[in-house]
Amino acid sequence: MAVPADFTILNLSGKFTMNKAMSGDTDTILTLQDVGWVKRKVIANATVTLAIKHYKDDAGVEKIDIDQTLTGGFPGPKEERTLSWTERSDKDGLFGHVVGKTRRCQVSDLEEEFLKKNWTPDTIEHGVIQFLVKSDTPKSGTSWIANQAWGIQEVNGERRYARNMKFTGPKGEDIETLLVYDYVGPV
Repeated sequence: MAVPADFTILNLSGKFTMNKAMSGDTDTILTLQDVGWVKRKVIANATVTLAIKHYKDDAGVEKIDIDQTLTGGFPGPKEERTLSWTERSDKDGLFGHVVGKTRRCQVSDLEEEFLKKNWTPDTIEHGVIQFLVKSDTPKSGTSWIANQAWGIQEVNGERRYARNMKFTGPKGEDIETLLVYDYVGPV
């Protein structure tokens, strides 16, 4: 389902599910991130709901909190993003030890061409959300990088919340994929 007409990159708050028919393959990426077969099959067969809360804290710092729930109400990892482009270490329940950073930036500031593609004019005007996460190799024993840009794209004639992802695997694998989400409703 498309996002509401007044929905913009300035406030991504809402509930979303990944539209697997419109999104690219994620199983190969999960395999390269060392996610086990059973977990990959659960993810492939489950509906993952993202409850996104996008806000500014008392100091005016932009933040995005994401609660994930799998089919049946099973909780997934919680993401807490501060849009300050400051690296933060985390031990993710799915991906293990990671280091990530998040910011709002202009499309022209992105280094990867794939991340710059297909944004709506309002997303280009206000900037995308860039999330760069990589394995903490000394702790995780693996090496990968997932560079994402989040925003609004027109997909099949509808405005959709979407993420362009450029993934680099442990042996230099280069994967570009689009993740498209259905809007379910407000948080």
